[in-house]
Amino acid sequence: MAASEELLINVTPRETRVAVVENGLLQELHIERSSKRGVLGNIYKGRVQRVMPGMQAAFVDVGLDRAAFLHASDIVQAVSAPFTTESVPSERRSPPLITSLVHEGQDIIVQVIKDPIGSKGARLTTEISIPSRYLVLLPDSQTIGVSSRIEDETERQRLKQLVQDHAGSSGYGYIVRTNAEGVESGYIEHDIAYLGRAMDILRQRGRDAGIGECLFDDLSLPMRAVRDMLHARVATVQIDSREMFDKVQTFARQLMPELAERIRHYPGTRPIFDMYGVEDEISRALNKQVPLKSGGYLVFDQTEAMTSVDINTGSFLGQKNLEETAYRTNLEAAQSVARQLRLRNLGGIIVIDFIDMHEEEHRRQVLRTLEKGLAGDHVKTVVYDFSPLGLVEMTRKRTVESLQRQLCEPCPACQGQGYIKTAETVIYEIFREVTRAVRQFEADKVMVMAAPVVVARITDEESAAVAELEEFIGKDIRFQADDQYAQDQFDVVLS
Repeated sequence: MAASEELLINVTPRETRVAVVENGLLQELHIERSSKRGVLGNIYKGRVQRVMPGMQAAFVDVGLDRAAFLHASDIVQAVSAPFTTESVPSERRSPPLITSLVHEGQDIIVQVIKDPIGSKGARLTTEISIPSRYLVLLPDSQTIGVSSRIEDETERQRLKQLVQDHAGSSGYGYIVRTNAEGVESGYIEHDIAYLGRAMDILRQRGRDAGIGECLFDDLSLPMRAVRDMLHARVATVQIDSREMFDKVQTFARQLMPELAERIRHYPGTRPIFDMYGVEDEISRALNKQVPLKSGGYLVFDQTEAMTSVDINTGSFLGQKNLEETAYRTNLEAAQSVARQLRLRNLGGIIVIDFIDMHEEEHRRQVLRTLEKGLAGDHVKTVVYDFSPLGLVEMTRKRTVESLQRQLCEPCPACQGQGYIKTAETVIYEIFREVTRAVRQFEADKVMVMAAPVVVARITDEESAAVAELEEFIGKDIRFQADDQYAQDQFDVVLS
């Protein structure tokens, strides 16, 4: 049975959200806020601020809050070649020194290939690409490539030939996108003409624009969702805004008239995300722990370096033996991990700690299940075999912030560490600080201001210790609870 997908688009004045729901389960969530709209795919006229030979990179001013990063390998163009239908781009030469490619003060046309993430600025490339519904235009290449997700060789050759026939002597390269599988010649011709016009406009803007000016702004989230995600498996696209529905439908009729009828306006009074249980799924996706139906559970830990996923059997005891229990839990976990990575938009290095299995066939089956679950992911993933320690290492391309980092911020109490000092630890720190302060400064009175939970414990369980301290320093100590203090914060006031 083929998977049935739906796209749900929730529009509010300052925020737009797109949910991909497959067989009733939320698989992906995309968020765009007007105050923090991403710049991925945008093309800018920039100026080189600083060249860093040691890093083989340059920092470029493109009008964003932070200077963007341009590596030498992203400046070097593909080796020029005659117009070809090879699906693999020409091999790159080893990049020359950055100092021979750019210099400080140089004007340069660049495209954002990675949004600013955390403290890092945007990542840039000079190899410009412009997407449409079925194609991606490569102005600095003459190669015709076809998405690897189109596996039928006859179809691949047909699409290559269509592009070659319609592109003529344009001098541009093209990549055929997955959406193009099975489409008629007219749609390819339409896209080539559209991309040619877009490239002409881009070149004109590049000549006239000032530094930091955006030459090409990618479509808004609802338009991108329809362009990139509306395919044959998507039954409906439901939009809860009449105004946005009209815009998207007009856009779809121009770009993909055969699918425009699937776009519908959601008129219900109940919020569309509530109707489909999406809000609850989003809340659960922000939790570290994910329960499994068997009784086991997953634990996700996201750090700067990588994301770790731990699998535990929990209350699942199995019916045969430990090996079978581990195998069954791991099979279920592999499916859940694949979905959670996509839903949470986790990228970079990911390490999965499956429950130990001794049988090689069980390991192969778990790995195959994981790869099968990741097959529907639009983001590129690479999965490696079990390591000697029984870990599965994988990578998932990261272009935007994860869901957690989009929706959350570090806890002010623990500064993002995920833990705080116990009340007992804080009390002994207070005792040490009181002793240090009294010895260093002359004072008649001592007052300690701390969180209510700490003061409550001091005056109750630790009252004997306070009496001993007062006798030791020869002064009375007064305690004051203040809700403004976190559990591990306090002040010692001398007067």
